[in-house]
Amino acid sequence: MGGLTKITIAAVGDLLMKKKMIASAAREGGFAPIFAKVKPYLRKSDLTIGNLETTFSGNKFRGEPGKLLFNSPDEFAAALRNLGFDVLGTANNHCMDGKLSGLKRTLNVLDRHGLRHTGTYRSAREARRKLIVNVKGIKIGILAYTKGTNGIPVPKPWYVNRLNRKKIIADVRSLKGRTDFIIACLHFGKEFRTYPDRNQIRLMQLLFKQGVNVVLGAHPHVLHPIRMFKAKDIDGHIRNRVAASSLGNFVSTELPRHTARLRGAILMLTLTKNAKGITDVLKMSCVPTRILQNIGKKKVYRVVPDR
Repeated sequence: MGGLTKITIAAVGDLLMKKKMIASAAREGGFAPIFAKVKPYLRKSDLTIGNLETTFSGNKFRGEPGKLLFNSPDEFAAALRNLGFDVLGTANNHCMDGKLSGLKRTLNVLDRHGLRHTGTYRSAREARRKLIVNVKGIKIGILAYTKGTNGIPVPKPWYVNRLNRKKIIADVRSLKGRTDFIIACLHFGKEFRTYPDRNQIRLMQLLFKQGVNVVLGAHPHVLHPIRMFKAKDIDGHIRNRVAASSLGNFVSTELPRHTARLRGAILMLTLTKNAKGITDVLKMSCVPTRILQNIGKKKVYRVVPDR
C-alpha cells in the first residue's frame, strides 16, 4: 500500500473529577486503579482526547457555599498522562472555577505533565496559536469552545474560547491550509438531554460545511447517538463527517438513580491518509463505558467497558 498512512484516535467525554472520587483515590493510593480496565483502549490509540471538566487550581482553592466548583489534585494530571491521554479540551463551563489563577495554573500543570491542551489560554498570544498535533505525518488541528463559564466573569475574552460562530469559522479557515484533518470540541447543549437539539445540529452542520471532520461534544453528561455520514464542504471535498454531540461522562460520581449519567463511550476512529494526501475517516466504533460506584469495603470507584 504505497503511501497510505493509518492512525487511530480515541476520544472520551467528560472527565468530571468530583470530591468523592478524589477521596476514594486517596484511600487506594492513587487514581490508577479506577481506570485499569479502560486503560488498554486509551493507550493503544495513536491519539487520545478528553474533555477536562475540572481545574488544577492548587491548595489555595476554596469552594463557595451553594456553588459547584471543581478542583483536582495534580496527581490526576499525571494519571491522565499515564492513561495515554495526549490532548485535553479545557474550554467548558467549569474552566473558571478556580478564577483566573486557577485557569492559568491548570495549564501550567498540564504542560508539566506533557498533556497538550486547547480552549483556554494564559495570554492573547497563546490564544492566537492553534493546536496542531502531528500523528505519524497526519496533521490534526484541534479546536475547543464552550457556551458559558457558569456565570463566572472572564476578564479578557481571549482567556476562554466561547461558542461564537464567526470566531469558529475564522479559526477553522486558519487551520485549513496547515492541517489534514480538523476536530472541533464543543461544550454545548442541554444537560441530561439524550439527543442533540436543533441549535446543536445546526452548529455541527455549519462546521462540517466549513471543513471540520469530527465534532466531539460534551456537557449533557449523557451519551447521544453518534453518527458518521458523507458530506461535502465549501471546498467541494466529500468526506466522512463524525457527529458526536455528547460522549457522556467518562468519569463522574452521581446519585445511583441517575444511571444514564454513569454511562459514556470511548469513540474509536481509524483515519487514513492516501498517496494524494487526502485524509478521511475509514471506520468508527465505540466502546461503551460505565462508572461503578462505592464498590467493596473501601467504597471505591471503577470505570469499566460496558460489554
